[in-house]
Amino acid sequence: MNSGNSGIVAAAMIAIAMLAPSARAQDTAVTRLEPVVVEVGRGAHRSPLELPFAVTVQTPDSMRPGQRHLSLDETLWLIPGLSVSNRNNPSQDPRISIRGFGARSAFGVRGIRVLRDGIPLTLPDGQTPVDYLDLESVGRVEVMRGSASSLYGNAGGGVVDIRTSEPPPVPVSGALRMWNGGFGTRRLVAKAAGATDGFGYQANVARTESDGYRDHSRQRMTNGFSRISYDDRGGSYALEWLGVNTPVAQNPGALTRAQFEANARLADPLAVTKRARKAVKQSQFGLTARRSGARGEIEASGYVGTRALDNPLTFAIVDVDRSMSGGNLRATVPVTLFGAEQRLTAGTELQLQNDLRRNFTNCNNAPQPVVPVPTLTCPNVGVERGTVTLNQRELVSSVGSYMRDELDFGKRYTFTASARADAVRFRVKDKLITATNPDDSGERLLHAVSPMVGILARLSESHSAYANISSAFETPTATELGNQPSGAAGINRDLKPQRSTTYEVGVKGVGESRLQYNAALFATGVHDELIPFDIPASGGRRYFRNAGRTSRRGVELGVGAAIRQLELGGAYTYANYRFVDFTVDTSHYAGNRIPGIPRQTFQASAALHSSIATLVTEGTLVDRMFVNDANSESSPGYALFNARIVSSALWNGSGAELTLGAQNLFNTRYISSVSVNAAGGKFYEPGSQRSIYVGLSLLAASRHSR
Repeated sequence: MNSGNSGIVAAAMIAIAMLAPSARAQDTAVTRLEPVVVEVGRGAHRSPLELPFAVTVQTPDSMRPGQRHLSLDETLWLIPGLSVSNRNNPSQDPRISIRGFGARSAFGVRGIRVLRDGIPLTLPDGQTPVDYLDLESVGRVEVMRGSASSLYGNAGGGVVDIRTSEPPPVPVSGALRMWNGGFGTRRLVAKAAGATDGFGYQANVARTESDGYRDHSRQRMTNGFSRISYDDRGGSYALEWLGVNTPVAQNPGALTRAQFEANARLADPLAVTKRARKAVKQSQFGLTARRSGARGEIEASGYVGTRALDNPLTFAIVDVDRSMSGGNLRATVPVTLFGAEQRLTAGTELQLQNDLRRNFTNCNNAPQPVVPVPTLTCPNVGVERGTVTLNQRELVSSVGSYMRDELDFGKRYTFTASARADAVRFRVKDKLITATNPDDSGERLLHAVSPMVGILARLSESHSAYANISSAFETPTATELGNQPSGAAGINRDLKPQRSTTYEVGVKGVGESRLQYNAALFATGVHDELIPFDIPASGGRRYFRNAGRTSRRGVELGVGAAIRQLELGGAYTYANYRFVDFTVDTSHYAGNRIPGIPRQTFQASAALHSSIATLVTEGTLVDRMFVNDANSESSPGYALFNARIVSSALWNGSGAELTLGAQNLFNTRYISSVSVNAAGGKFYEPGSQRSIYVGLSLLAASRHSR
């Protein structure tokens, strides 16, 4: 750890606390557990104090105002057990992990189910692209941690359900937000929202441009979100859309340690030579309906979407045209059996994914003589796309049925038992069949049953303790099954899904001074864990294999409090994650740490409200991370500090708000993410150094409330 920066963070927090008595009281406060109602758990709406597993509910913008909504690492803050690695690579999504699941992801989010208002963004094969996820309209985030989330299907780490904010209680309101910051970052957002007589609407569109901290990391993106809703006494209904158009998102790649030490802003020379980047268009519509009454609750949802991806990489050019759809039907019924009150939930979920995938030879800067001439793989001189190396239809379907029963014993104890049965089918239809290229069509079915039992004890009205035993399974994605180390096409028959079993105990509650806390202690055993690796001369293509067994033991602690005008929050994670049984050729890795996961992480925030402005400070301390299975190299630990001031005092009553902030205030040089087991020592993805930014928000609303 960087002890100097750690001291600065601590000193700043203490200084802010000393200023608290002179500030003016505000209405905002740290999120309290008891009045919050969450929808995780595949059951009726419940308080987190009534759920026998680790769950965190955050309201990011109210707890830490002044966010730019550029990346999920802003939104998913102060959640113990969860980490977000901002790769500073616009072509690659942030790497999200919960209890270490997802840390291995080469692109997209893996090992975690991600939802928007209950509708899955995660595909049936377990991969989640989050580049089209709008963050402007987020009201709260609900996070389940651990394999108790298995009722949501194909994932081992947990569930992140991002919920849209409620529309303002006026017929018409609008907002315009403008941001300008370091490394050529510019963002313009327009919003409109309102509600009357049970009807509500929200819509926003944002244009983001950035030259990027690193070389070859330019981005141009337009994304949007809209939602129409209707609520009455018996239920609620909503139709929403989200989409993105990113014509340019360059990929700077990862660096060796020597390259990082020489120039952290450097891009991988091969990524520049091959013009690695992506262009993507995606659109998704979702419909939800819920009815509730004395006899129970029923909910139905469905979605459809399309995605078009043009993705030049160092080893190939990947072209994907995707359509996806799905639906969920769930019912919760209260019953009384032998004098005991129960809540029985049952549901079925279906997801479909249809990809047309084509790979081409990447002919950018292909070796040419002084006078360029055509080659077999690059027949058209000066044309980026060469010969077709892969042309296939990939069909993935997932069907999952689940049941959950909650049995109350008096007013203090609740016993919960649940199970989900999943079947995930992968089919490949080869469209590139020649005399020298045989038909690689095939099919593979992966299935599992994932049970969970838990017990919760209400220690008082505002404190509870729980314990659970749960299991989960996670399949390889379609891409992971298709990338075979042998070079063959079709489906990898040897790669297995990973399965995990977790034992967990925890406490949570609300105390004086609006204190809220949650703590969890867990042990997870994983069989056939999916491990990424590279092959030298593969050009950066990622392959996967199964480890024998791994062990995850950890402690998670989250705490928040509001002391007069000061809001404080903290999250600590201890992660002892190791290989138990893992041998590759003649190398034995038993006892080694699982790479890509820091052993200790601490995050803290403080928001001081006054009549003049709100001062927000954020600090994070991250332990070192090993970067390969052999634990022969590691990235150093680091401490970061962010700060911003949000004020409307100069334009009091006008609806204008000014934000001035700094990311990485002390200009720490650090590695924000690692590429596990990368070939050629290209493990390291540098974090951005200091960036100053300013934002101006203009708000307007009609005077009539509903």
